[in-house]
Amino acid sequence: MKKSNLCKSLLRFVTELRLCRLMCGRPVAFRLVHSQGGYAPIIQGIAPKMAFCNFGKSETCRTSGGRAAIVALQNSLTYLLLALMMVTFCGSGVSQTNTDGLVKLALERNGELRAARQMIVEARGRLRQAGLKANPMLETSGTRAANTPDNNLMLGLQLPLELKGRRQARVDVAAKEIELREAEVKDFERKLVADVRMKVSVAFAAQRNLRLTDDLLKLTRDLLRLVNARVQEGKSAPLEASLLAVELSRIEATRIGAESQVEVALLDVKKTIGVNPDEPLQLSGDFVTERTLPARGELIALALKYRPDLAAARAAETFAAAQLEQARIEGRVDASIFASYGRMSSGYDVRGFNEAGALVPVTGVFHNLTFGVRVQLPTRNKNQGNIEAAAAALEAARLRREFAETVARNEVATAQLRFERAGNAVAVYRESVLKQGQKNLDVIRMAYEFGQRTVLDYLSEQRRFVELETGFTALLKECYDALIETERAVALPYTDLNRK
Repeated sequence: MKKSNLCKSLLRFVTELRLCRLMCGRPVAFRLVHSQGGYAPIIQGIAPKMAFCNFGKSETCRTSGGRAAIVALQNSLTYLLLALMMVTFCGSGVSQTNTDGLVKLALERNGELRAARQMIVEARGRLRQAGLKANPMLETSGTRAANTPDNNLMLGLQLPLELKGRRQARVDVAAKEIELREAEVKDFERKLVADVRMKVSVAFAAQRNLRLTDDLLKLTRDLLRLVNARVQEGKSAPLEASLLAVELSRIEATRIGAESQVEVALLDVKKTIGVNPDEPLQLSGDFVTERTLPARGELIALALKYRPDLAAARAAETFAAAQLEQARIEGRVDASIFASYGRMSSGYDVRGFNEAGALVPVTGVFHNLTFGVRVQLPTRNKNQGNIEAAAAALEAARLRREFAETVARNEVATAQLRFERAGNAVAVYRESVLKQGQKNLDVIRMAYEFGQRTVLDYLSEQRRFVELETGFTALLKECYDALIETERAVALPYTDLNRK
């Protein structure tokens, strides 16, 4: 809705309001009542969708001009209300996102994850560097005598051969490092997804408690209005209204705390995702607890197959093995070839005759070409220390991998047991506790309305029911958290687990 159209609507509303006042001689007002879907106009009088009444008068506009103005005013107001609703809806900027959307946003915007992904880029750079051949070495030198014209110039070139697969060993180590970094990033993503879902679980619980407090607040207000009416008629004591007023204030204070918990939970979600605290965020959805998971043995098999931390442990083991092989190769024979050219100019402080019979200094220029092979003999330094260190690192990686597999089995068993027990508790609580508690509260309320119970009895039962609802929220959160833990332990979303 453009601002110009909204201004036209306001102008039309004001114009028709003045027209109606001129025709009937009285100002016009309308009132709205709250219905199930929101605020809706009262159906009364001439206007079919809007109720009009005069300020301080009981009769409505009866002239034809007044009726026409009221109908036109009704149409204008309807259009204006729709325009305001569209502006409010489109301009609010509230982002309503479910859990999967938040997970996707976290995988895109979390700063630590983005930094971890750069480790893969670093490893790829090292792989490229490892595959490059050794550079040749150019050597040049010159010598000149201080008291004679003798001089010597040498130019040499040396090329390392990298025997015994040295370059391939470097490449293998760099390739294994890429596998390790990729597995570590996937494990980071697995933990981040579970962390986001855990934070969303806290937000769901806070929102559910807030809705419960809102419902309780509405019921208490309705009851207070009823009691006030009974007090005015003399059917109830003023103490009952005072007790309900105190209870209403207590619930309002509780609602402030519940609303604060929702806001804090949403800020925690934003922090985990990587969203600025000022950006709007509104959660949609609720706890997911009704899932049928595979048997424990199948879950363990899936965890051993899909968990990226186990893949990282295996990659670390192969990486250590590649480093051990590289250390062994570095301790073997290596060689390089070389070639050099030398120019030597030498002479004596005497003179002799040349071919033409002229007397000239005795000098000579000599050109030398040298080539050969330099061999590194590993007689004393066979890289023994690095080999021992690499072997120890390989053994440590193997032990970590075996322990990680054991931990994964235990985590899967714990998460599955926790989910089963929490699911059973939710089912029992829903059928045997909440329904009966609701019935008890309804009975106490009806008994109070008939005068067979005091307001204290009703308030006590209402608080007990609130405790039951709060306990049910905690059970729902426990079941949902157990499902998230199962997802984290198996490294598969619960939707995929449900299909396995």
